[in-house]
Amino acid sequence: MNERELLALLERVRDGGASVEEAARQISRPAFEDLGYARVDHHRADRQGAAEVIFGQGKTAAQIEGIVRCMMDRGASNILITRLPAEKEAQLRGKFPYRYSDTACLATANPKEQKLTGLVAVVSAGTSDLAVCEEAALTAEALGSRVERVYDAGVAGLHRLLAELDTLTRARCIVAVAGMEGALPSVVGGLVSCPVIAVPTSVGYGANLGGVAALLAMLNSCASGISVVNIDNGFGAGFLASRINQMKGVEET
Repeated sequence: MNERELLALLERVRDGGASVEEAARQISRPAFEDLGYARVDHHRADRQGAAEVIFGQGKTAAQIEGIVRCMMDRGASNILITRLPAEKEAQLRGKFPYRYSDTACLATANPKEQKLTGLVAVVSAGTSDLAVCEEAALTAEALGSRVERVYDAGVAGLHRLLAELDTLTRARCIVAVAGMEGALPSVVGGLVSCPVIAVPTSVGYGANLGGVAALLAMLNSCASGISVVNIDNGFGAGFLASRINQMKGVEET
């Protein structure tokens, strides 16, 4: 129970809306809840600023539903479910409120409107990278960051990227997504002063090696201020970008 919840509970006790015994039960509730197949971490938002994220791949629809309901019972909203394929999403329809992106295979359960702050720019080299881009963009938005998308602006046509330079220079953090040879983050990193998160994708021909070629190219970038996440890890990039975007002391744009 975080400080805000505790104060609200104590006020209810003071005003007669809750008994001392009920307050004691709520305060003594464990920090996690054991469902048998999952231990739901209810204090994740207090520690990290965002509720636990559900990785949908490998879980049954019934398990996902159980975890979501458990989190909603504790007041969680904008719960991210990543890597949720369409056939499993179909089994969850009507079970609880959510928004779903079939491009990113990502759902936001118990969605609530929130103020979006700052600016994260998500840039893709090509249209084939959009699944990873949207996973990053939707993750950052669910965590409260404003996102602008710059898609299909790879190094084969640099004029497309330069046309969006105003957006890039206004961003507090940029997610640059590319497959093939993975050159886009180096170019972006040489144009801006904010942190750049590079995301290699598995898009490419044989020597791309399922994204390994792009990963190694990004790790060896000559541009400063670039960090690299794992192959196709749009979620990790979006989460980190939102953290950077919302750091205390950063001026509002």
